[in-house]
Amino acid sequence: MPATSEDIAEAARVLGRGGLVAFPTETVYGLGADAADAAAVARVFQVKGRPASHPLIVHLAGTDQLSDWAGDVPDVARRLAERFWPGPLTLVLRRGSRVALEATGGLQTVAVRVPAHPVALALLAAFGGGVAAPSANRFGSVSPTTAEHVRTELGDGVDVVLDGGRCEVGVESTIVDVTGDVPAVLRPGGVTREDLEAHLGHALAVPSTSRVRVPGQHPSHYAPRARVVLVPAEDVIAEAEVARQRGHRVGVLVPPSAAGVAVKAHAQIAVPASTAAYARGLYEYLREFDRQGCDLIVASTPADEGLGLAIANRLRRAAGPRPAE
Repeated sequence: MPATSEDIAEAARVLGRGGLVAFPTETVYGLGADAADAAAVARVFQVKGRPASHPLIVHLAGTDQLSDWAGDVPDVARRLAERFWPGPLTLVLRRGSRVALEATGGLQTVAVRVPAHPVALALLAAFGGGVAAPSANRFGSVSPTTAEHVRTELGDGVDVVLDGGRCEVGVESTIVDVTGDVPAVLRPGGVTREDLEAHLGHALAVPSTSRVRVPGQHPSHYAPRARVVLVPAEDVIAEAEVARQRGHRVGVLVPPSAAGVAVKAHAQIAVPASTAAYARGLYEYLREFDRQGCDLIVASTPADEGLGLAIANRLRRAAGPRPAE
């Protein structure tokens, strides 16, 4: 059932008592704690199994709160916030004194954003402070895009789960570091690089290595239980057949270029031609292959442009070496 105003008010009280609240955003569901409460933030890391050095994103109710949680906010940050907030854009700034150091992974920078979801905004307004929240799932696994995903994965580790339906964007926010001379994209996401550059009127930097640690940079991330293999789109069907003949229970993300081609596989999902639709469904597709018992997923990445860049980034990390490897 969708969250009611009473549910949201109670969730805000839970945050004030140091509890954990899972809440919907336009990107994925977040696991939130009072960003000023070190003990509550520490519990987020414990429930997720997340390394303490991996920073969280502080969610705010509006741009007017930015200076409360970040220091030395440059003009470029305000320009981006005014254009893209509420929305799937996270800005990395100098840490404000109100933010618990635990929320920043011990760094003197802080990642902040204003989400574009009515339930999230109502919760943040009712709470009145910053809410530090990573995705509401176990560290490294597929991000949740429904309340049921959260309940299934985290269970009693969460005090309250607010249901806001399926997430509209479906992949995490774009992270832009605005602490340097030129803003730099540290993680592609729901706001495209093209839109950011069009608004600023100049190119953004793409550092070969992040100048600061940010969420989603672990070599293996967003990963289903099944192993993910990426090949060119024209090779997906053949690669799936080879894997099937080797005894794998294969799940295939069938690219638009192979629509209508017969596929022999344990499970298959047709990739939408629209990158927005693909992003919205990506994590659900990966979860569905796990539900159907696949042990191998064959896919290709879309072009590294627009939302395709974010999708490709998530697939490459899902295919990355697992910790045991």
